[in-house]
Amino acid sequence: MKEKKKLTTTSGRAYNEYEDSMTAGPRGPVLLQDYFLHEKLAHFNRERIPERIVHAKGTGALGKFTVEHDITKYTCAKLFSKVGNTCKMLARFSTVAGEKGSADTERDPRGFALKFYTEDGNWDLVGNNTPVFFIKDAKKFPDFIHTQKRDPKTNLKSPTMMWDFWSLNPESLHQVMILFSDRGTPDGFRGMNGYGSNTYSMINHSNERIWVKFHFKTLQGISTLTWPEAEIIKGKDPDHAQRDLVNAIANADFPKWALKIQVMTESQAKKFKWNPFDVTKIWPHADYPLIDVGTMELNEIPVNYFANVEQAAFAPANVVDGISFSPDKMLQGRILAYPDAHRYRLGANYEQLPVNRPITEVHNYNRDGFMTIDNNGGDSPNYHPNSFDNIETKVHYKEPPMHLDSNVADTYNRNEHDDDHYTQPGNLFRKVMNENERTNTIFNFVTSMKGITGEKRDEIIQRQLSHFFKADKDLAWRVGKGLDFKFKE
Repeated sequence: MKEKKKLTTTSGRAYNEYEDSMTAGPRGPVLLQDYFLHEKLAHFNRERIPERIVHAKGTGALGKFTVEHDITKYTCAKLFSKVGNTCKMLARFSTVAGEKGSADTERDPRGFALKFYTEDGNWDLVGNNTPVFFIKDAKKFPDFIHTQKRDPKTNLKSPTMMWDFWSLNPESLHQVMILFSDRGTPDGFRGMNGYGSNTYSMINHSNERIWVKFHFKTLQGISTLTWPEAEIIKGKDPDHAQRDLVNAIANADFPKWALKIQVMTESQAKKFKWNPFDVTKIWPHADYPLIDVGTMELNEIPVNYFANVEQAAFAPANVVDGISFSPDKMLQGRILAYPDAHRYRLGANYEQLPVNRPITEVHNYNRDGFMTIDNNGGDSPNYHPNSFDNIETKVHYKEPPMHLDSNVADTYNRNEHDDDHYTQPGNLFRKVMNENERTNTIFNFVTSMKGITGEKRDEIIQRQLSHFFKADKDLAWRVGKGLDFKFKE
């Protein structure tokens, strides 16, 4: 028989009176010296850390990634150095706008965050289940998220706020089109694709850079819900997607995704019709076909949700040798914002937490701060250069220079196609969706836009219908008819 563990205080002292407070007599007041009572209540008051501002509701699973195709011509990353390489990984799926208690079937993009524990450090790929995003510049991000949260007066979700913002930012149309298709309500996390969304770069052994987009294609097949179906499940089981993932893994039905990449050379980027670093636009697959890389399999639910999922910190800033950044404005903003959010939420040393700690050794001169849980550098110097340690920089890890388009700094830089917010959404509606998908999308638009209220209602609807009209006339007329709105051309 297993020996039973003894109950202790947090400092390790054996303790007996777990349920009853120390009092002055059987009916007397509680004594101040019952320190375990204080410890228990004080810790309880601090159990909750700040929830994520976005992506608060989510679930996670552990697994492995296996390299199945040779892409060494594009990258020198050790993970991809040979076919057959594997690495442990963590995935976290989430909704974007809702709080921790919100429903999994809300119409919302889904976060698709991956952490690869590679021998060259942690590589985090933090994307969504959509290949594009609502805005192309991080300066707009706080405003956008405010419109997806709660009205500052009523504390209610507000279709008026959402559509006011989208109608004033036509760059959002492509993502809005996807969001209001049935892809906007996936039937669980297993039945959706994932995308890095932003443009990254890869660097090969010849120190040559190419631009890259990452795609994770579900091998379970795409599975979506109509708006009415999603509403029913929201009432019956708000944790539908999390339950589906946990149960599938518990039953050894391990979900898998195929990693594929698109690549674009620097010379191709210069000739591309649109800005290739604009996250509101895709790279057409006909011009930049998908290249097979490998397979991600999720096969383990972490033993403790808080330690391994709630404390998991994903950041686009975490790249490894052979994978790097691009001039994508949203990506550049995320490189700053994500680690800053983690330092606020988890503390300055969040990367020392087991779930975030790389499997490779870490050597730098960062010291001290809240929750330092390693040896804090021991007795080694906390400055560089110095005459005592043997840490050195490795020249072969130096990236090639990134060529800039201009030496003029300006906040408003456009080329002739940067404001074409309509061609790709129009093609999506006409050429990619079938008639049933178009009908559902129009129903979803109409259902949501009926919630626009107030004195600006007609102005907001007219403005959004104008964007629909520029993308596809049939779309605009059908939405306008559903709203019983007289459309002004």
